[in-house]
Amino acid sequence: MQARRRSRRRRQRPAEPRALDIESLSHEGRGIAHVNGKAVFVSGALPGERVLARVQRSSRKFDEASTLEVLEASPARIEPRCAAYGYCGGCSLQHLANEDQLAHKQRALLEMLAHAGIEFDELLPPLCGEPWGYRRKARLGVKYVAGKGRVLVGFRERDTPFIADIRRCEVLLPEVGQRLDQLSETLTRLDAKAQIPQIEVAADARHVQLVLRHLQPLSDGDLALLADFAETHGLYLQLQPGGPETVHNLHPAEQSLAFDPLGDGRIRIEFRAADFVQVNSAVNQKMVAQALEMLDLRPSHRALDLFCGLGNFTLPMALGCRQVTGIEGDQAMVRRALDAAEANGIGNAGFHAADLTDPDPQRSWMRGGYDRILLDPPRSGAAEVARVIGRFGAGRIVYLSCQPSSLVRDAGIICAQGYRLSRIGIMDMFPQTAHVESMAVFEHPRGALS
Repeated sequence: MQARRRSRRRRQRPAEPRALDIESLSHEGRGIAHVNGKAVFVSGALPGERVLARVQRSSRKFDEASTLEVLEASPARIEPRCAAYGYCGGCSLQHLANEDQLAHKQRALLEMLAHAGIEFDELLPPLCGEPWGYRRKARLGVKYVAGKGRVLVGFRERDTPFIADIRRCEVLLPEVGQRLDQLSETLTRLDAKAQIPQIEVAADARHVQLVLRHLQPLSDGDLALLADFAETHGLYLQLQPGGPETVHNLHPAEQSLAFDPLGDGRIRIEFRAADFVQVNSAVNQKMVAQALEMLDLRPSHRALDLFCGLGNFTLPMALGCRQVTGIEGDQAMVRRALDAAEANGIGNAGFHAADLTDPDPQRSWMRGGYDRILLDPPRSGAAEVARVIGRFGAGRIVYLSCQPSSLVRDAGIICAQGYRLSRIGIMDMFPQTAHVESMAVFEHPRGALS
């Protein structure tokens, strides 16, 4: 028994650091090295560098490691802006200049398409916004650490489940990112400081909202401290003592958030902190504008918006066509999308709740013909819908993707139905990270004149 315990301890010891020569960059933004023919993916490393790294996870086919020290730096390496970079898991590419990040993301997407044998006609320019202070939506972990005598607020550490000890965040909106230290100080003064697991951050063009989850009732003193913090910094503050239905306003008494997908004041869509909305407002507006241009909607067209959410694309599409139908899996979101259409005086947008992972051919919207289709699926993609998309007869399809691998898979399915990938381009929704979002346009020969 004692021998087995000693053996277990030996197996659990961290691997010894070793020098690695980085050959290339993976699609996920990690350096690639090889040791005795086995691939090692190294976070924080760039091609051409020699780094001291430690293996964190090992499998039969490859290892995953983290850079401890850069022994020989690439000319492309820059100094990260954030003091917490390297151990905070919120970002992964701050050591690479923004233009190089864009080039890497575009190259990764094109390599995946080429590997799948999918050709395209035109490469669209990347859609970009400000690379810092852009993130208007986030879920921050919160943890009181007695040994530090303070509450930590931030993202998880890279490679661990712990909250990173950060004092500011360079990608969050400055109203929050530059006040993490003050927020931590306020939470540390609470009686319930050990009972706060997370804070949801959401913002529109005028207001920043924090939703504080708490596991026990807050004392009058705690409520006063939190309300004072919100008033001092001009923030909306909500409390969540239980499930989503328990969210309520603390300060001020009246709160509402809304976004403008077109950026010109014609459409206003209200949302809540827990709703899915794009985290980057500037890139979202450019994305919506480009999607409308690619769709080339005409007054006679009937359009279909799949995975429509609150109507980020549906309502702008309605301004340019005869009828648009939005499909969303969440019934509550559908009701609120209908409310948004009514509030904006848009009468030619209809919405239906449906499970798009198992589309029912008997549903009325499935039996209709459409001139244009837009898809904005989750990371898993839209394979089930893609398999039947040819039945709608649309001359043009615009596909918004947040995961290149699912886009490439679905592109193959769509092209097999007679469509051609005519245009494609990346969208830098998450600067400083390896996330690749893209827009793909598919056209069918029979719809060239529609």
